[in-house]
Amino acid sequence: MNVDRISNLPWGVLECILLHLPLKEAVRTSVLSSKWRHKWTNLSQYVIDDKLLSSSVLDKVARWNQIMKILHQVELNHKGRIQKFKLSAYCRPDHSILVDWIAFLSGNAVKEFILQRFDSPIRFRFPFDRFKCPRLCHLELFGCIIKLPAFEGFSFLTILQLNQVCIDTETLELLLLKCPVLERLTLLEFDNPILLKIQNTKLRYLKIVAAVADIRLRNNPFLADVEIRLRIPPIPNVWQKDNNVVRIIGCLQGIKRLALSSWSLVFLANGDVPEKLPSLLQNLTVLELSEVTVDNLKHAMVSLCLIKSAPNLEELFISVSRPFGSSKHVVDFLKEKCLLGLHFKRLKVVKIRGIWEMAHAWHFIKFILANSPVLETMTIVCYRKERFTEAQLQQLERASEHVKILSLTSAA
Repeated sequence: MNVDRISNLPWGVLECILLHLPLKEAVRTSVLSSKWRHKWTNLSQYVIDDKLLSSSVLDKVARWNQIMKILHQVELNHKGRIQKFKLSAYCRPDHSILVDWIAFLSGNAVKEFILQRFDSPIRFRFPFDRFKCPRLCHLELFGCIIKLPAFEGFSFLTILQLNQVCIDTETLELLLLKCPVLERLTLLEFDNPILLKIQNTKLRYLKIVAAVADIRLRNNPFLADVEIRLRIPPIPNVWQKDNNVVRIIGCLQGIKRLALSSWSLVFLANGDVPEKLPSLLQNLTVLELSEVTVDNLKHAMVSLCLIKSAPNLEELFISVSRPFGSSKHVVDFLKEKCLLGLHFKRLKVVKIRGIWEMAHAWHFIKFILANSPVLETMTIVCYRKERFTEAQLQQLERASEHVKILSLTSAA
């Protein structure tokens, strides 16, 4: 009963135990005995959240001082490698401590480096000149200024996320070109709209939630999951007469999932919108269109073009924004175009949310049900405390014998 079995466990087992604790609790193990004094400083992962560390301390400067003490202790006592570092905290305007810590991590072959919700009165100029991490595979930066002096690149980086960063077009292009095996790219907000030039032969996932001047996708043969949600109205004169839906979406022959928002649809509607893309999207199985404006003919044209260009579509999600004008011309357009042999031979799941005009939505729902022989579920969410009744839905012709229809009401 007096044998200290836990302290004598192999370090691999002890580290596994400590990594399952919040860092605050792992640090507290230092008071157990002299054997435990520095064990927490030898972890291979450090996830630091200032609120988690000091819930009783309201002053964010005091919390940052605690974080600096932790970083200092690790730097003095750590043995081995640090594979993951994540910081979500306030940082003083003087970033020298953080710069030194980044240099320390570079010497420890870090594989994951994450600055998440990084709060600082002054933008942090990320020290890429001191960030030498040849084995880095995951990088997330928040609220940083990004410049690349003598940048060697990241040969193993597969995941990159930039959130609220200050970066220009040329720097971003260089950064992406220097990450040859990048698979997942997430771009969330920029200080200013920039031109996105993305050409990575290994890229599989792309998410853009930002204000951009233009998007150019080239040589991305494995890009399968794309989400584009522009934050501000696009400026048409930037692209002149480009046919954006063909130029941007038409080149994504390997795409399996595509998610677009309202301003993205406007962006893609620039130029002449074809009835179908020149090359069909044979691999596209999931299409998500959010905030579609039913009184905007361009929205309808792009949406219909994408639907008709995806012959193997299995899941269709549409959310509708509130119309501010008459949608009769859009409904008439859809009625006319829907008669041109559109058939959903593989469609299994349909979700339509945000229906404001019951009569206009009725025609679209009726058409989907009549032309989807393998449809399994259809979910319809109406606003203004209205919904389609079971009696109404029973009247509709259904190509699928097994389809289940769920009609709901949402307050807003």
